Amino acid sequence: MRAQVVIVGGGPSGLLLSQLLHRAGIDTVVLERKTKEYVLGRIRAGVLERGMVAQLRAAGAGARMDREGLVHSGTVLSYGDDEIRIDFEQHTGETVLVYGQTEVTRDLYAAREAMGARLEFEVEDVVIEGIEGDGATVSYTQGGNRHSIRCDYVAGCDGYHGVSRKTIPGAVRQEFERIYPFGWLGILADTPPVHDELIYASSDNGFALCSMRSKSRSRYYIQCDIADDPANWSDDAFWDALRRRIPAAYGETLQTGPSIEKSIAPLRSFVCEPMRWGRLFLCGDAAHIVPPTGAKGLNTAASDVHYLSEALISHYAGDHDALDIYAPKALARVWKAERFSWWMTNLMHRFPGQSGFDRRMQQAEVAFLQENEHAQAVLAQNYVGLPY
Repeated sequence: MRAQVVIVGGGPSGLLLSQLLHRAGIDTVVLERKTKEYVLGRIRAGVLERGMVAQLRAAGAGARMDREGLVHSGTVLSYGDDEIRIDFEQHTGETVLVYGQTEVTRDLYAAREAMGARLEFEVEDVVIEGIEGDGATVSYTQGGNRHSIRCDYVAGCDGYHGVSRKTIPGAVRQEFERIYPFGWLGILADTPPVHDELIYASSDNGFALCSMRSKSRSRYYIQCDIADDPANWSDDAFWDALRRRIPAAYGETLQTGPSIEKSIAPLRSFVCEPMRWGRLFLCGDAAHIVPPTGAKGLNTAASDVHYLSEALISHYAGDHDALDIYAPKALARVWKAERFSWWMTNLMHRFPGQSGFDRRMQQAEVAFLQENEHAQAVLAQNYVGLPY
């Protein structure tokens, strides 16, 4: 087989990249390790920055998002019973859209299938070769048979555990990481959200997040021990813990119900440099991970897709310097997103061994944010998404 670009990974970043390239006349093949049903079963983030919203529309996958997505013009930060509303429109003139990552992926699959583009599921033992030469080869096993694709370039969109990053020689890779000493226990429930905007809550009992997927489906999280097990938490225990961490006024109106899904997510900050090696380009979680505080994971992957799709389209149009710009541009924005997620995580969580001084510093930071419109504007600018 032959293709101009092979995309390893059939999650939202790989699918979005494939759509943008396909619509520009660039031939791509997407390789996914799991089944389509498995990918669509993943429960992930649901806040889309303005840049990702625009890209989904450009990819021909935004119609349902525009019909069903919930426009949010602000968010709430609480500290005990004190609240700060960050007004996105006032400070930036922009909004964000609440629309689940599962639905984004479903729409991108539908758009790619409608074009009849190549998408291979259940591929195993992927090997990427020739990235330092004059042409790359991606080989894989599917259904017991070995296949090989010759290509110009490879886009590694296969996540933290994928093969793409490991294909870059260890001697040239620099990896920066922070592991946080807690996780998020999350549940999905068919109950109305407790508020029409997200609530990021800090309390003496730990952090909580009140989010949603629709007007009738809620997504809630509480900070927990990273070694904990969701099986240790009954639904009633979760709801009781959530009430103790959000302002009392919301705890009184919280509607509870049986959980549809319950899981614990670890929190990590991670960046790999470089994001390009020869004919291989890293994109999304293959190159970087942020803690979910501030909703930057999917959106940072989308910014990579923006830079990489523009570079490849310009390259095939004759600008052979365009590919050199991808990694520096992407990394510059990645590190800013890492900073914002790190700051939000440190501001809102209780850390093991945290001293009284540390807690007072968090309180002082929140007080400054509450009193200072410039600080609120900086938060709003980061939350709606820095320009590409």
